[in-house]
Amino acid sequence: MTRIRLRLGILALALLTGLSTPATAADAAPAAPAAPSPTVEEQRLDGAVPQEILRRSGFYNAAPRFGRALEGTRSYAEAGRVVAREGTALWRRAVARAQGRGPDGPGALARQGGERGADLSLDDDRPLYWARLGMTRQVRTWQPGFGLTQEQRTALLTRLERASRGQTDVRYPGKGHLRRVLLTGFDPFTLDRDIRISNPSGAAALALDGTVIRTAGGPARVETVVFPVRWQDFAEGTVERTLRPYLPHVDLFTTVSQGRVGRFDVERTNGAWRGGFPDNDDVSRTETVPVTDPATQPQWTGTTLPYAAVVAARTGRFPVYDHTEVTEIPAGGTGPVVRADGPTPGSTARAGGGGDYLSNEIAYRATLLRDRLGLHGTLPGGHVHTPVLRFGAGNTDPATGTVTDPEFVQNRLDIIAQVRSIVTVALSATERTRG
Repeated sequence: MTRIRLRLGILALALLTGLSTPATAADAAPAAPAAPSPTVEEQRLDGAVPQEILRRSGFYNAAPRFGRALEGTRSYAEAGRVVAREGTALWRRAVARAQGRGPDGPGALARQGGERGADLSLDDDRPLYWARLGMTRQVRTWQPGFGLTQEQRTALLTRLERASRGQTDVRYPGKGHLRRVLLTGFDPFTLDRDIRISNPSGAAALALDGTVIRTAGGPARVETVVFPVRWQDFAEGTVERTLRPYLPHVDLFTTVSQGRVGRFDVERTNGAWRGGFPDNDDVSRTETVPVTDPATQPQWTGTTLPYAAVVAARTGRFPVYDHTEVTEIPAGGTGPVVRADGPTPGSTARAGGGGDYLSNEIAYRATLLRDRLGLHGTLPGGHVHTPVLRFGAGNTDPATGTVTDPEFVQNRLDIIAQVRSIVTVALSATERTRG
């Protein structure tokens, strides 16, 4: 009995010591990985200009509402459903607003009692951009109680990006005689230069999505998507993943981006080169455009849009050019040379007609995909550069200027209308070759 008491005493002392001694690093349970910090692009969201754009468009509530829905989920699968639903809802809301429909359409300011509310012009693409960043930041920094691996978080972010960009919402009618057009736009960019910037290609995508245009060959349904201004997304195949299901079934496609001051350009040739200009995350890439099967990758691809007909037509107030200039390293050469009339045989690309940034890259990827699908001879497609969207003459200083002005709005409306007209002319000039 004494021995039993002694052993019990020793055991109790050991337990007490164990409870009172701090755990060593080796004994401690591994801490859950911290949620990633917001990206450079997402951090801009806290500035006064983005917040004003969200408030004056009525989109200020999109991210907080999404965050509450996300917090209410109890599993990864449920979170995925919320992300897909809310991402699609944001895209459709932005399209409806741009087309004067829905709760953000005409009369929204009056419905809010005339306070500083939805008074930003309906053609503005910026509310979608900043609202989406608010939502991606919610996913990126979210720490759910059920645990979330980095792979799962990345998958949720990808799903949100695709849904909120219209990439999962392309809806052509299954029957009838409507021709089909696919058009792409871009987010605003160069935001460190002027955070007020809008991108008329994104605005055109919102204004044209789901609309029907009348052409010489009959009516045509336009479906649109918007892409990020980020090198990494393109390297991961976002363009090919989005366009591949539709290119074999459309009658015309055009990628659209903001280009030069005061003019439209139909870019004749696209080059396989990234020039390194920083993207929206302040990341640079200087390299050959990374694609699958690089062994068969051409240095150049070309437009199959009916550029001569587009240039000859009266499509709007801005002149339209057949732009043929490229920058190449000639075969056997060592330095870049600018060629006014396109590349020479065997040369290495250093800039397409659309330059060496993501405008050129989306044109290169889309036309390369067209060719790899065997559609070069039957599918009209290529790239159109819009004029630079400019603020009014008295509103050019980013530090003191306003987020909008009448000239800025009119310029954007004129660009959107001319994009629509260019698409109409291109379709009218193109014989339908596929059923």
